[in-house]
Amino acid sequence: MGEIVVVRHGQTEWSRSGQHTGVTDLPLLPEGEEQARRLAGPLGAYDFADVRVSPRQRAGRTAELAGLRPTAVDDDLVELDYGGYEGRTTAAISEEMGREWSIWVDGTVPGDTPGESLADVAVRVDRVLDRARTRLADGDVALIAHGHVLRVLAARWLGLGPEAGALLALPAGSYGVLGHEHARQVLTGWGLS
Repeated sequence: MGEIVVVRHGQTEWSRSGQHTGVTDLPLLPEGEEQARRLAGPLGAYDFADVRVSPRQRAGRTAELAGLRPTAVDDDLVELDYGGYEGRTTAAISEEMGREWSIWVDGTVPGDTPGESLADVAVRVDRVLDRARTRLADGDVALIAHGHVLRVLAARWLGLGPEAGALLALPAGSYGVLGHEHARQVLTGWGLS
């Protein structure tokens, strides 16, 4: 049985500065392109039966530079929609709120433009995982996307709630591996580059 390899796109201007990047379609920085190229070696060891990519250019470019040919663009792999917090840092949001804010604790973005909740993201990634499971008998599956959505996806693979993604930091330009130990779904590698 194959494994699911999740790949976070390379560095962008906002991932470097810590700004929340959901719907804004930013390109990779030169260092992000180099991170993606370095993934070609380790990812070349897999036999991918399916390669799904987020529609955002940073994910597509990462796949291209890593030598992966997408078999599908999957809208369910887009990053969490941060609503009114798009482009803002956690520190700035926390200062404005007068308390520490975290998507992992709060579960959503408050206010007039709330964006998407962690529960909403869990519904999306559960669909992604259902599609991926159907291909694992044929080989490995690559999912190229974004930090928070992939962290929620890994938490769901492990049978945890979406907020458990807080425990699974995934740096820009790195990948993780979701596999099996006996019949149990496990994390077999994380934050690799």
